[in-house]
Amino acid sequence: MADPQSRWGFIGLGNMGAPMVRRLAGLGHALAVHDVDAAKMGALAGPAVQACGSPAAVGGAAGTVFLSLPTPEAVTRVVLGPQGLAEGAAVRQVVDFSTIGTRAAAHVGRELAARGITYVDAPVAGGVTGAGSGKLLMMVSCPPAVFEGLRETLALFGRAQFVGAEPGMGQTMKLVNNLLSACALTATAEAMVFGVKAGLDPAVMLEVLNAGSGRNSATQDKFPRAVLTRSFDFGFATALALKDVNLCLGESEAAGVPMLMGTTAKEMLLLTQALRGAQSDFTEVCRVVEQWGGVEVGPKD
Repeated sequence: MADPQSRWGFIGLGNMGAPMVRRLAGLGHALAVHDVDAAKMGALAGPAVQACGSPAAVGGAAGTVFLSLPTPEAVTRVVLGPQGLAEGAAVRQVVDFSTIGTRAAAHVGRELAARGITYVDAPVAGGVTGAGSGKLLMMVSCPPAVFEGLRETLALFGRAQFVGAEPGMGQTMKLVNNLLSACALTATAEAMVFGVKAGLDPAVMLEVLNAGSGRNSATQDKFPRAVLTRSFDFGFATALALKDVNLCLGESEAAGVPMLMGTTAKEMLLLTQALRGAQSDFTEVCRVVEQWGGVEVGPKD
């Protein structure tokens, strides 16, 4: 049995968590894991991966525990609820890769601090591909000394950018990032559909945009990979994109900063969710605009 302080814990084995666990196990790290879906734990079970029946059990088996969960409610329940992570006797440090919003992260951080457990707010960008390849970007807020102590560990997941000392600052940075990503995606969908209907070749459009001032994350990555190919499989669900935009709008409203462009992006994601489904890829926002325009942004025959 490994020393709990030498074993890591991981809670949340979904699209992001599972490849991160596989990567860590492949690098030889001992892990205690939990997910509400027993099948997801079974799929990862092996000599280096111990399945646990509750978050508290993970907290009893590992000193440092990583979280990758979908909502603020899920994080709060997993960490502070009955049989929650905070009840574990071994856990000393929680690194939260989830996107849950500034206020939720601050609340969880305060509650853990009262129990003598350090909370590291570290939401990630980079998608499923980055999770499996160790090329995520982590936006980290925690005491500077804690960040320095975690540098080598976080490097296993990708690039860690320190953004502040207080829980919630990492969340604010992530929400700003995802809001801009959503706005770029929706604006690019409108521009591309218009150009195609006017007779332009979408591949040529992307080439020109990426050489000029219109380039953005959608023109450089999402449209070439998932729209022009008609695969719509970039790896981020519409419901999750909508959740992140809603979180950002809620935080900005609380701060007294109106976001008109963000509200438009929210409406486009709401329409995409209604027409294509909550689990549709968020790049399917382009399909909504295509339906209105009567054309497809696909390869020329």
